[in-house]
This record gives sequence, structure tokens and C-alpha cells, in this order.
Amino acid sequence: MNRQIEKLYHIGKKSSRQVIGLMSGTSLDGLDIALCKLTNTGFDTQVQVQEFITLPYTEEFRAFIRQIFAQRTIDQQTLTGLNALIGITHAQLVLDALEAWKIAPESIDLIASHGQTVYHAPQSLTKDYKLPNATLQIGDADHIAVKTGIITLADFRQKHIAAGGEGAPLAAYGDYLLFSDKQENRFLLNIGGISNYTFIPSQETDLKAFATDIGPGNTMMNQYMKQHFNLEMDRDAQYASQGKVSELLLNALLEEPFLADKFPKTTGPELFNLAYLTSVQKRFGCSDLSPEDTLATLCKFAAQAICQAIEKQAEGLANCHVYISGGGLHNPLLLAFIKAGIPHISVHSFAKLGIDPDAKEAVLFALLANESVAGNPANVAAIADSPAICMGKVSLPS
Repeated sequence: MNRQIEKLYHIGKKSSRQVIGLMSGTSLDGLDIALCKLTNTGFDTQVQVQEFITLPYTEEFRAFIRQIFAQRTIDQQTLTGLNALIGITHAQLVLDALEAWKIAPESIDLIASHGQTVYHAPQSLTKDYKLPNATLQIGDADHIAVKTGIITLADFRQKHIAAGGEGAPLAAYGDYLLFSDKQENRFLLNIGGISNYTFIPSQETDLKAFATDIGPGNTMMNQYMKQHFNLEMDRDAQYASQGKVSELLLNALLEEPFLADKFPKTTGPELFNLAYLTSVQKRFGCSDLSPEDTLATLCKFAAQAICQAIEKQAEGLANCHVYISGGGLHNPLLLAFIKAGIPHISVHSFAKLGIDPDAKEAVLFALLANESVAGNPANVAAIADSPAICMGKVSLPS
């Protein structure tokens, strides 16, 4: 037997595993690296986040990715080269983190790598029914496995599509295992480039859990900041807080048909981007807003879409709580808009559930890898439309 396959077999038999989860989102800000001790599997899973860090990308690296990110027409040579470069870069960042933590790579059982999404193309978004649901994450896992010497699972979204899904969101299974509650109806809201939530009904109801994308999170605000101020983000909403919301532009943005589609659904920066903003501004005659007013309106747009999506599912339910993770948690104006939009629902940081809000997505991919090597399909009866699949392709170091 191949020695690495034999090693993987023994890892699958262990009662606890050391797994590094990697997440690089559509905000393109850096790589989230979470070292997790995962004990047991399924509903007996216990997660201890032993270390966590976000290592930022260089501006040169971000610029490389932007050449192909969420664009229909790209240079094939750049795409091909970046598939390798992202894998190599992520591997080096893992080694840098382990060195900083004074942890030997040999002590790590697995790496779970999300990769970098460069294009998301479900039929519901493209309306092109000649082609199947599709998504593309790059950052070749063989490069990660070879450079780190650690068995790596990656490309989790393809199995979800192969089993009839859209490849996103994937959070429902891990969220339900770790965070379901007997009494609370929970919305686990993640505000990254795109906003999404997992709805976990209380165990006292017959409702099903599900995960869904909502709409824009930080992506349009970040793109606008880059275009107008050459900054990666509006840190602490310094610019948006100086502006005034344009009700005309806000209402026009909220007319996007995707926002009214039924749950679950998926989207990406392929739809919610500056081209969308520009087209709406031209159609409704509001292109002359100041940058600060535009940012304030984009912030309110993200918040309003989130509040409408939560209200739609929370209708008729008591004891609803929202727990927020992702970069949007650090935007005070966005949080204020959300809290004002759902005043009857309690809003918390995800930290209240015991996990660093910035680490959550990386932790969930570590959990998916843990379930896959243990042979547990990522589905439970309490989750709607949950295919019985083990996700992730395996890359061996040798």
C-alpha cells in the first residue's frame, strides 16, 4: 500500500485529529489559518481552536488575483499560473504560521483548503441552462501537500455540485453539528464579500435548517474604496459614516430580482459588483452622489438585504438570535444598520458561541475534512436538501 494512503487510513481511525483549516474569501484580504483539534465526529464532534491567524496578501498578489476574479473574460495563462501560485503561496503561509506558533508540520494530520474562488456560475445566476451549475476555486492542493508535507483536502464545492447542489453555501452541516440549540432559533450570519446565513431552528420545532446566500456583504464597498480612494476597505466605516444614504439609489439597488428569490440560493461578486452599481445609477439618475454618500448607501443596501432575508425566515418565530461572523462584523455602521433594521431580534458577535468570528469559516472547512476522512457523509435529516456526500479531494505529499 502507498505509505501516504496508509497514513491517511490511520488518520481516519484516530479519535482526535489536528487539522488546519484555510479560508480565502471573495474580499481577497488574506488567508485565514485555523489550527483545530477535532475530537470525535458527527454530533459528538468537539472543536478546540488552538491557534488562529489571518496573514494578509501583498498588494501585488491581490492585483494578480483581481486580473481573473469574477470576470467572464480572462487571460488563460494568468489563470493557469495563478492556480499554481496560489497553492504555493498558501503553503508558504501555512509554514510561516506553524513556525510562528512553534509547531512542527509533522504534528499536523490534515490541511483543509478552500482555495480561492475566482468564478461562481450556478444556473440560477447565469441563466445559461446549456451548462450545469459550476464554480471554480484555484490554488492547487498538490502544491500545498508537497510543500508542507501534510495531506491536504481541497475543492470541497465540486462534490456538492455533483450531488445536485450549487456549490454554496456549505456551512449548514458544520453549523448544525456545532451550534444547534434546544430553545433558540439561530441565524448564523457571515458577512464576507457576500453575505450568507445558516438558519438553525430550535430543536422544539419541526422546521429544517438550511444555508443560503443573501446578497452583497463587503464586496461592493471594498471595490468602491479601491476605485475611488485606492484603499482595500473603509476601515471602521470612516468614509461611509460621513455620508448620507440616498433613498433613491437604495431603493433602486433593492429592486434586484435575486433578492426576492426563494431560499436557499447562491450568488457572488459576478452579480454584485461595481458594474451593477453603475448600471443602476445610470438608470435611476443618481450618478452624481459624493463618494461618501455612495458608500453610506452601499452599506445600507448590504444591511437592508440582510435584514429582509432574516425577517422573511423569522416571521412567526419567537426567541430569534443572530450571531455575526466575517469581516462585516468590524464595520460599525453596517452593524448599526442591521440592529436598527431588526430591533426585535437579538444580534450578537459569533464570539458568544465560543469561536473567534474571523476563524469560523476556516474552522468549518477543517470540520468538513474531519468528517470526510472519518467516512461521515455531510448530511442530517434536520437539514433541508442535504446530500449524503463526503466532500474534498485528497492530495498526498508524495
